[in-house]
Amino acid sequence: MVPTAAYGSWPSPIDARLTAAHDGRPEYVGTVGDELWWTAPRPAEGGRRALVRLRPDGTEESVLPAPWNVRTRVIEYGGQPWAGVARAAGGPLIVFSHFPDQRLYVHEPDGDAPPRPLTPLSDVGGGLRWADPMIHPDRGEVWCVLEEFTGEGPTDVRRVVAAVPLDGSAADDRAAVRELSDGRHRFVTGPRLSPDGRRVAWIGWDHPLMPWDGTEVLLADVGADGAFHDAHRVLGGPEESVPQVEWAPDGRLLYASDRTGWWNLHRFDPDRPDEEPTALCPREEEFGGPLWKIGLSWFRPLAGGLIATVHGRGATALGILDPESGELVDVAGPWTAWAATLTVQGTRVVGVAASPRSAAEVVELDTRTGRARAVGRAHADPVDPVYYPEPQIRTFTGPDNREIHAHVYPPHNPDRVAPGDELPPYVVWAHGGPTGHAPLVLDLEIAYFTSRGIGVAEVNYGGSTGYGREYRNRLREQWGVVDVEDCAAVAEALAAEGTADPARLAIRGGSAGGWTTAASLVATDLYACGTIIYPVIDLVGWATGGTHDFESRYLDTLIGPLDEVPARYQERSPVAGAERIRAPFVLLQGLDDVICPAGQSERFLARMAGRGVPHAYLSFEGEGHGFRREDTLVRALEAELSLYVQTFGIDRPDVPRLELKP
Repeated sequence: MVPTAAYGSWPSPIDARLTAAHDGRPEYVGTVGDELWWTAPRPAEGGRRALVRLRPDGTEESVLPAPWNVRTRVIEYGGQPWAGVARAAGGPLIVFSHFPDQRLYVHEPDGDAPPRPLTPLSDVGGGLRWADPMIHPDRGEVWCVLEEFTGEGPTDVRRVVAAVPLDGSAADDRAAVRELSDGRHRFVTGPRLSPDGRRVAWIGWDHPLMPWDGTEVLLADVGADGAFHDAHRVLGGPEESVPQVEWAPDGRLLYASDRTGWWNLHRFDPDRPDEEPTALCPREEEFGGPLWKIGLSWFRPLAGGLIATVHGRGATALGILDPESGELVDVAGPWTAWAATLTVQGTRVVGVAASPRSAAEVVELDTRTGRARAVGRAHADPVDPVYYPEPQIRTFTGPDNREIHAHVYPPHNPDRVAPGDELPPYVVWAHGGPTGHAPLVLDLEIAYFTSRGIGVAEVNYGGSTGYGREYRNRLREQWGVVDVEDCAAVAEALAAEGTADPARLAIRGGSAGGWTTAASLVATDLYACGTIIYPVIDLVGWATGGTHDFESRYLDTLIGPLDEVPARYQERSPVAGAERIRAPFVLLQGLDDVICPAGQSERFLARMAGRGVPHAYLSFEGEGHGFRREDTLVRALEAELSLYVQTFGIDRPDVPRLELKP
């Protein structure tokens, strides 16, 4: 007989150290000749990103030892940090961005020499940063995005498409870098060269728009000298988001656009600019997503004219699209979430995918046979999967009868059952962004709680991606209202149906989810406690130079222009409404965070001081926006559990006690 124990007190083999060790996922998959390469997290190595190489014989190796960290800070969220080419002699040639100094380096991994810098150091503001590289061996250059800080302020910055010599001549001389675009847009993606090499396309946009609001596709001719000529807009606009553009083998442009209300795939002939673009597979599904990082790829053209594409509504699948017939055939397999990091080589399509029973792994599809399999960082269960939660895909009803999408993870542990008269505590998770999405995948952080008897409800509140532009636009000028109401509606529904204990509800989130958590504690007494992680918490401070350039005008859309609705910024800021908070909370903050700086969290804490509300503040040196170091992840997770144990009255002496001060 399975022993009975109260919810939250169940023993679990999924401890914080195990959870932290498996944090993160592979990213930025690419091919170098017949090899696969990608970046991988290393929580135990200071949170660096390693560059991993998979040889044709199946041997997987880390190319660069610590402390090399393959990651770019362009727009702070980064993007494609590396590129590689195969050479007839000498092996691969790799170009990458090294996180600590943000320089581009070139490396010959089959040789004995260490990486050598291609770009100079800079002590002006954020310096020089590079992303989305594309190597041109015949020109002896790498084309990429250059982000250059021109002053000390976070918004003193310009971005252009640039060419960096591979001979290292720019390492000491910024003037050796050729600027290819004219700087007409504040934000740009890396260039995509046409099959004949005569044209190049890229994406640009400007404040106050975010890339999911409106972008433009730029087209230019490439001269014999490699310069761009006659750059002009061919697609997109202020109410049309184009997150990706590629060239088809026949010289036409393929792109994702939400002009129909959904990010669908389209085709455009630049030689016939007066003709309307062709919708290739019109569906109420997403074939693209929010461009939070430079160089994301939701689709890739195949040599035979077909297109490999990630698509779906909520959950995603990998499909092969025939653009002539519109027929779309999905890949068989368990995966429910494909990342925007597709690459192709010949008849192979490779991406990163996960499922409710498997963490993110590198998956390869052979289009000749239709067989898909994990080929890199293949999922291996660190514990018996019987301890994993069984998610439920739910749709709830919120205010004005609007739909709210959520994933509900009930408590689950084969070794314990709860008393029949007890309802479980639940934590509502608010994802970041807020223009983001909580995918349906195995997350050991969720299992850490559910295996102990604490339920989790991930809410894709109004404003989330994956459900079309109308759903995404629900948050326009309603941030702090719709997200708060939707999370509360899910929590109240779980309590009303007898799934959750109404007296033991909590809310947590990071970044924009930290905002929703803090705003919820201000707006309602529904939650017994909350975990606030590197949050936006002071709207006025954030909008007046308190964040980085990429999101410095984000609030124009989410709240409204500051000069037009200043009272709204005060009314909704948790820092201004701190006196209305009654529930205990823990606030977790990275001290190196330039997106949500520690100063605003400290102003919030100053407002809470002496008010008698139990709370704790944990700050972490060396951590930015998103925790990456194993020790940080362990301490943060155990602190969160301790908050719930103390607030919910759970008997759990094995949890390191977090001191909550009034």
